[in-house]
Amino acid sequence: MSHMEPIAAPVRAPTLLSRLVRRIILTIWYAQGWKVVDPLPKHLKKFVLAGAPHTSNWDFVFFTGATHEEGIRPNFMGKHTLFQWPMRNFMLDMGGVSVDRRSRLNATEQVAAEFARRDDLALVIACEGTRKSDGKWKSGFYHIARAAGVPIVPAFADHGTRIVSFGEPLIPTGNYGEDLLKIAEWFRSKLPDYERFKVLEQQARDIIAGKNDV
Repeated sequence: MSHMEPIAAPVRAPTLLSRLVRRIILTIWYAQGWKVVDPLPKHLKKFVLAGAPHTSNWDFVFFTGATHEEGIRPNFMGKHTLFQWPMRNFMLDMGGVSVDRRSRLNATEQVAAEFARRDDLALVIACEGTRKSDGKWKSGFYHIARAAGVPIVPAFADHGTRIVSFGEPLIPTGNYGEDLLKIAEWFRSKLPDYERFKVLEQQARDIIAGKNDV
């Protein structure tokens, strides 16, 4: 297979390992009492799930549990080397989308092509990039959604109350600053005094004012 060809979705039974891991993830979700309070719009088939804040390696557990409650399976991006034997089938079963840095297409183009190829794709992105972020977001999630022509759905995991909230879908307009401000204001409505969300809102305002590089 050429390294520029997309990896096809598996037409087979999920691996035993992936079934066990999903069962463990959902057991943790229910045992800790997590719940969804603002559900996803039911008509959505393809979208970018912009999750924040990214504060723990457990974040994927919480969003996997929340999307399970909503009847969808989350997807995530991973380096193509993670999709080689013996991990290939496991990564595909867990929702991995391979991104090949050797390809003539950049990551945004590769993921947009994957959106076009599939009937359903809910791509979870931790927009802050790292757990040590001060709250500013990377713009990759936005460029992917715009290139794929899919909406962005903000998703907030509140570790204090153990709830997950999903916001209204936002279609990227091409005005990143204005769109980011709408997203930031939604997050602040959920946790107004949280410092990271204040930083995110200020980042958006700085982009709009031309003080920050997109």
